[in-house]
Amino acid sequence: MTTLKIPDLGGSSQVEVIELMVQAGEQVSADQGVLVLETDKATMEIPAEQAGVITKLLVKVGDKVSTGDAFAELDASAAAAKPAEEKPAEEKPAEEKPAEEKPAAAPAGKTAAETTPVTTPAAPATAQPVPSASAPAAADMASASSDDSVHAGPAVRKLARELGADLAQIKGSGNRGRIQKEDVHAFVKQRMQSGAASGGSGVPAVPEIDFSQFGPVHTQPLNNVKRATARAMTIANLNVPQVTQFDQADITDLEAYRVQQNARYAKQGIKFSLVPFVLKALAHCLREFPTFNASLNRNGEELILKDYVHIGVAVDTPKGLLVPVLRDVDKKTVTEITQELQEKAVLAREGKLPLAQMQGGCCSLSSLGGIGGTAFTPIVNPPEVAILGLSKATMQPVWDGQSFVPRLMLPLSLSYDHRVIDGAEAARFSQRLVACLQDLREIIM
Repeated sequence: MTTLKIPDLGGSSQVEVIELMVQAGEQVSADQGVLVLETDKATMEIPAEQAGVITKLLVKVGDKVSTGDAFAELDASAAAAKPAEEKPAEEKPAEEKPAEEKPAAAPAGKTAAETTPVTTPAAPATAQPVPSASAPAAADMASASSDDSVHAGPAVRKLARELGADLAQIKGSGNRGRIQKEDVHAFVKQRMQSGAASGGSGVPAVPEIDFSQFGPVHTQPLNNVKRATARAMTIANLNVPQVTQFDQADITDLEAYRVQQNARYAKQGIKFSLVPFVLKALAHCLREFPTFNASLNRNGEELILKDYVHIGVAVDTPKGLLVPVLRDVDKKTVTEITQELQEKAVLAREGKLPLAQMQGGCCSLSSLGGIGGTAFTPIVNPPEVAILGLSKATMQPVWDGQSFVPRLMLPLSLSYDHRVIDGAEAARFSQRLVACLQDLREIIM
């Protein structure tokens, strides 16, 4: 008899079980999915380590599990006697995932860039924003306590670090005084309100209003992805003094080249959008401007310069915005970037993108090219220091010195952390990116 345990969840804990894919007595093959978990950012399928018969399920839908927790018992000796291939086709999982939680299929012919909404990427799970003077009750909430006497799980400690809350000052409402996430949020809210009332640095709370007095209303709970995005954007807005640099790139020649390559690679099933070309140019500029490929140390005194170029790309999904990270973009061809981006976009929309593939980004890109708009201000995703936004390219009359000629112009919106990057450097970066997009030969020189 073998006990199946939850594998490493990449730092996540108390992750909810949202689906059981087998039932007791069912034969499974090695690496066959047994249950599905949902974190703040993604769902993940947990497989059986070896073939056998599931004799007992130790969890149910709605339970919370962490790395190392037992979730099933398996009789491996029964594998040979009852092959997995003989599983009746009509067998169904013990629990069905609610219909509203199933990701919708990606729109036909749409790439990650063409379906990105007017929102910005959520912060990676490892993000640790730099404390700022504007943070609520900063003097009383300087840092999260690492005292072992504080009863709190890893996820609660991480949340406390992100919000700048001292766990030693928080009274837990859980079993034996264990601190829950709700306790941390309540503590921060109370400090913010008391700080505002006393004229301190706290952020005034939004007044609570009974909207039913104006007409019929109903409520809709935010899902895990949207709650995580809300927290990350609040932290970013409180900690990062950001500025946005707007520019335009003449991509008339690039667009002609893209169309030509689509015809060339049609038989291979590869379709290029504009985004992979922009990613290649962006990676080149990140190498040339290392401060854009850096993070500010937590103490705000040092820059951490990165010798790799990983870029996150915002993807619209049925559950909200997810940001898969493409690694070593500067070392890959546009064709390789296109294929990887398409694969990760599909996984993101299906809710199967692993958490590890949404971490470690150096810079982010959010595109509204397939939707519209002339410009927007994407929010910097700490600990990154910059994010590039793309709007819809349009034909515009451009003066060539003798007459106006029609040119395809791409709007660029570059937001950056003003603690690390000044306006002159941002303008130079933006102009260099424009030059690379207008003539891809700049990238190979």
